[in-house]
Amino acid sequence: MTVGVAVLIVNYNAGDALARCIESVLSQGRDIRVVVVDNASVDGSASRVNDLFGRLDNVTLIFNETNRGFSRAVNQAAKTVREGSEQQLLILNPDCELFPGSLRTLVKALNEAPGAGMAGPMVVDRHGAPMRGTYRRFPDPWRSFLTFSGLWRLGRYSGAFQGIEPVDGLPLEVTAAEALSGACMLVQKDAFFELGGMDETYGLHCEDLDLMYRFQQRGLERLFVPGARVYHLQGLSSQGRPVWVHWQKHRGMQRFFSRYQAKNYLAPLRWLVISGIWLRFLLTLPLVLIRK
Repeated sequence: MTVGVAVLIVNYNAGDALARCIESVLSQGRDIRVVVVDNASVDGSASRVNDLFGRLDNVTLIFNETNRGFSRAVNQAAKTVREGSEQQLLILNPDCELFPGSLRTLVKALNEAPGAGMAGPMVVDRHGAPMRGTYRRFPDPWRSFLTFSGLWRLGRYSGAFQGIEPVDGLPLEVTAAEALSGACMLVQKDAFFELGGMDETYGLHCEDLDLMYRFQQRGLERLFVPGARVYHLQGLSSQGRPVWVHWQKHRGMQRFFSRYQAKNYLAPLRWLVISGIWLRFLLTLPLVLIRK
């Protein structure tokens, strides 16, 4: 590593995946500092990590007595390294594992693009297939409707039907993107603090999009780096509270729309969009309950 990286991990009941996540980070090379904030887990994952890594000089463990939420915990972790020599922050989900050399690849891409403030990898599932959201556009009412209805597949025939997800496959080279996966985001530390860090008004979901949107407003590119790969198990922290997570997802959608896009619509259309968000919540809730 030519640039020091502080890796920020927020844990809530991630089980054994948390230890594997930290191991994959420490195997990336030197000049890495890991900060883990545990949000009052009850599955023993925090104590196991403390036994395994608690004595390492470059691993800091913070144990919260209550669940402070994801955004607040990320900011809490970031504050511990604000005065450190690390120039970049890797915000990483606890159920992710970095492939060998992936962090180095992300750092290199970000260093070679002076106008960039963030870089994200190819996020894959256990079969090695790219996961949804790894390279995407910002949601707006029309794109969200196309995605929910399935009409986004017509995007290969007409640009008017292009949704949030790409229809022609993912780029093979480093490419500027509107938005990346929030599971693994490498950001310039100075820019992160200049923008105020994560927005703590989000409960869970869409806080990553909010951060990326503020990077865009500041004129800082977000880079998709397909040469860096990260495995994402996904959903461990939400298994015990799927309905709450589902509600927070839609609450985040409303927050993002109200903050950045609502002003572009007349009041009746704003009400229609917000009603559509919560109609989606009701229509998809049975699937959440079945999976539970």
